[in-house]
Amino acid sequence: MSKERQQRRAERERLAAAAAAERQAAAERQARRDARKQSVTKYLPANHSRQSGLLAEKKRREIMATGAVLVVLNVLIFAVARDWALTALLVVTSVLGAPILYLMLFRRD
Repeated sequence: MSKERQQRRAERERLAAAAAAERQAAAERQARRDARKQSVTKYLPANHSRQSGLLAEKKRREIMATGAVLVVLNVLIFAVARDWALTALLVVTSVLGAPILYLMLFRRD
């Protein structure tokens, strides 16, 4: 009986050693992956989560609406105007005039 217990114990220890070696290899792979990721992303700015309040959501909707109006306006200009210089001028003007349009659409008194 003692020899049988010894064999079972040896088998358990062998399996435990194999599992420990697999965990060690996985930890080394993860460490290499983290080092590669860190070396690539260390120059990028930190990723901040966006605000989720009611006012932030309202402002996002307003900015998206302003952007949608400008996109529609620029598509119409592109469809109607045949001169590339005029089209480029109006696109630049619409980008520079976006804050003014935003104030006109969503004035806060």
